[in-house]
Amino acid sequence: MVFPDESGFSLVSPLKRTWARRGQTPVVHTSIEHNQRLNLIGAWCLTPAARKVKLHLQSHWCALSGDEVILFLKHLLRHVRGAIVMVWDKHPIHKRKMVTQFLARHSRLDMHWFPTCAPELNPVEFVWTQVSESTASTAPHNASELGTNVRRGVARTRRSQNRLWACLYASELPWKRQRPKRGH
Repeated sequence: MVFPDESGFSLVSPLKRTWARRGQTPVVHTSIEHNQRLNLIGAWCLTPAARKVKLHLQSHWCALSGDEVILFLKHLLRHVRGAIVMVWDKHPIHKRKMVTQFLARHSRLDMHWFPTCAPELNPVEFVWTQVSESTASTAPHNASELGTNVRRGVARTRRSQNRLWACLYASELPWKRQRPKRGH
């Protein structure tokens, strides 16, 4: 099972609550240039035996188009063996003619669609939540710092099977299978 999605991160990092001494409100200084955005295309992937979760990602400093979606689909075809059962939202970028033609030419991609406006069903949405949490209040001053912060957040999530499984369990998918025990 493969659950792809897109997300974006900008120089205006999300804020989160913090502790401070009374009367000493923390100040977060941000960059004056807020228009730079790092867009990610990612997929939460469950191995066929449901033993391991992998996270596949690509980043782009441009607005996402059908070209970037196809690049990511090619990446999945190279790195995921066998048939790929993909469950996707109905975002217009996924319905573009060039994307649908690409999907039609690749029978390994077995497409299924989430209901409209149901991000709570997609496990990769919770990957974006974890990355946002780890980049919150970092206030990058330039694109390089933003990229570093996002990569750090992605790496933190990617290297933890517990975090990746938590994305599935946080989703509202009717998932019955119990998580396999370590070493099995």
